[in-house]
Amino acid sequence: MKLGIVGLPNVGKSTLFNAITKAGAESANYPFCTIDPNIGIVSVPNERLDKLAEIYYPKKVVHTAIEFADIAGLVKGASKGEGLGNKFLSHIRGVDAIIHVVRCFEDPNIVHVDGSVNPARDVETINLELIFADLEMMEKRTDKVKKLAKSGDKKYHAELELLGKIQKHLESNRPVRSMEIEDDWKKYVEQLFLLTSKPVIYCANVAEKDIKSPENNPFVRELLSCANEENAEVIVICGKIEEEIAQLEDDEKKLFLTELGLNESGLDRLIKASYKLLGLISFLTVGDPEVSAWTIQRGTRAPQAAGKIHSDFERGFIRAEVVSFDDLVNAGSFSNAREQGLVRSEGKDYVIKDGDVVLFRFNV
Repeated sequence: MKLGIVGLPNVGKSTLFNAITKAGAESANYPFCTIDPNIGIVSVPNERLDKLAEIYYPKKVVHTAIEFADIAGLVKGASKGEGLGNKFLSHIRGVDAIIHVVRCFEDPNIVHVDGSVNPARDVETINLELIFADLEMMEKRTDKVKKLAKSGDKKYHAELELLGKIQKHLESNRPVRSMEIEDDWKKYVEQLFLLTSKPVIYCANVAEKDIKSPENNPFVRELLSCANEENAEVIVICGKIEEEIAQLEDDEKKLFLTELGLNESGLDRLIKASYKLLGLISFLTVGDPEVSAWTIQRGTRAPQAAGKIHSDFERGFIRAEVVSFDDLVNAGSFSNAREQGLVRSEGKDYVIKDGDVVLFRFNV
């Protein structure tokens, strides 16, 4: 999974990126500090995996990972080449989802590219630039399909009708992700790689004093109102706090969060929200040499899940031996769970559930 961290210059993108990846991206008080996207790989926290490691004492514990890309700040006119315009837009096309960081704090020492903090305006600036870029792509695509439609093939006429609907939706200043797309056309729309079709999580970057009660922050309330209009989620973080957390050991981290009155870090909340947004779940595999977590799309059947581990597992799939995480922990081992009748034998049609612990049987 690749997430792109975007926003106007100086809203806290690179600060957040540094905190969650410890990659040391440059973070400075001037626009376009980030030019090429910084890339960081983050292990996904998984308490279930840690618990299984306590049972199996494996040589290796393998967490799933998320790739974060800190993409240069976008400004008004980017779709026409302003700022880093086209460079920004090309970088964002490669991500699965967008983390849109919005500044929700005032600080006279940190320059705002538009002179003042205004979440609704800032969100609109970026959304409009993405819409303008998509409209340009739609015009090019429509021109191409019109030429193909001259052949008389009905499929091109149906395609033109859909393109017209998308263009009309964009012209009303609404992102494609808020549009109802018929199931038969969803794959087609995905392959258009439209910027506004990518799912979004808004990330409200607040001051440390607001992290306990963000609902009292008028900027956060304004951002929530914007997000509600497109049925998007808002995660509240404090970039400075996340930077401090990133420097701590696990035990110190828990104590620090408790002192702040928080149950989990902003990174943990961001990862959970991202999994939910993209419809992802994790299943687990266990053994003496390795305990691993694997990320799959919700609704994935057993052979395809097996293929995530190795293509031979899918090609020669026989069955999946499955036990729930809770049952395995209570039993103490996979063999004990089998003796207690807790392990199920599932075939090719079984849909893997979040937290399933699976042993795949295959033959090639």
